[in-house]
Amino acid sequence: MPLMPPAAKLPAASQVEVAVDFDSSTQSLSALDAAAYRLIGSATCQVERAGDRYICHLISSGYPQKGAALSSDELRERFLYLVADENLRIRVAEKTDGVRNVILALAFGALATNQNNAG
Repeated sequence: MPLMPPAAKLPAASQVEVAVDFDSSTQSLSALDAAAYRLIGSATCQVERAGDRYICHLISSGYPQKGAALSSDELRERFLYLVADENLRIRVAEKTDGVRNVILALAFGALATNQNNAG
């Protein structure tokens, strides 16, 4: 039986490196971490604290999962969009925490009442 030739490898896209920095007094580390997580597949992110700044070192993937590799401007823009989105999610969660807890208490309270009445 003849051996199969090795699979051809696609050439890796050239990697792009970008550094984006934030003031640590106005930017939460949790939002940066969440934005970095959402970049998985298209780039990696290493967050470093330097004094009162967070410096995010972004490196685009040589083999992006979705579409073409990002340019440095596109990578920076995408990361800033994701950070802004995460900041908004955090603010909305903080503002709706009380309402969410009331809804959960009512829902579970109704379940407990139904189980007590069924027994």
